[in-house]
Amino acid sequence: MSIPSELSEFLTRYIDSIAQLEALLLIRRGTEAAWTAESAARRLYVSEREAGEALAHLKACELLQRQGGEYTYSPQSSDLDRLVDLLEQHYKSQLIPITNLIHSKRRRVREFADAFKLKKE
Repeated sequence: MSIPSELSEFLTRYIDSIAQLEALLLIRRGTEAAWTAESAARRLYVSEREAGEALAHLKACELLQRQGGEYTYSPQSSDLDRLVDLLEQHYKSQLIPITNLIHSKRRRVREFADAFKLKKE
């Protein structure tokens, strides 16, 4: 079973780290009315700073809404909501391929940036 192309495109466009993916799914499940960086950090086992960065990224991608210091699940469109639903379904059975896709994206970005570094002759 492979990752559907629309899910792969969603991950490539919106998700840069496993912390972001896990934060998105955590908040979507709605076990709390709203999440702060501190409460998300406790549940995700990451630093408060990393959780805050993940939440801010997801808000910038219009997947979350922020009021004060609290975040709630609020995708900009029904299509984004459907893709997050698809992500949740596939993440359960395709954990390794999905995490590999996210990690490979980070490697490709780093390799692209390295191509522009000036080298001494």
